[in-house]
Amino acid sequence: MKNNGKKFHLGDILSITTGKLVSPKGMDGIYDILNYMSGDTLFTHQLPRVSEECKPKILEQHPQLNDIDASPVNSETYKQWLAEQVAKYGEYLEIQPLPSGSHESKNPIEELEDKIGKEKIIVVGK
Repeated sequence: MKNNGKKFHLGDILSITTGKLVSPKGMDGIYDILNYMSGDTLFTHQLPRVSEECKPKILEQHPQLNDIDASPVNSETYKQWLAEQVAKYGEYLEIQPLPSGSHESKNPIEELEDKIGKEKIIVVGK
């Protein structure tokens, strides 16, 4: 494995692998890890697609996270749940960027047009 990884909080990582927002930084943690892994500057509507690109690569790098069950996590329990995971797996784990060719970089406006239709988008500042 390459040595050019970056450490991320376990909550950032588990937000991607479990689909539950448990990052201590909230959405900023999601943007941080996905922008880093993809090498892109992502827009909100791109996060689900890029999460799906990144999730298997994270689990490949850290297979110990495969069996983590976040189904009971909710807004009242996530802090305690995350503390338990940190105690078990460590607070920070090193993450490698996606290998070349693993991420499909898309123009964010064109991707949004594909999702909701060109007629619903107003681009300002062009």
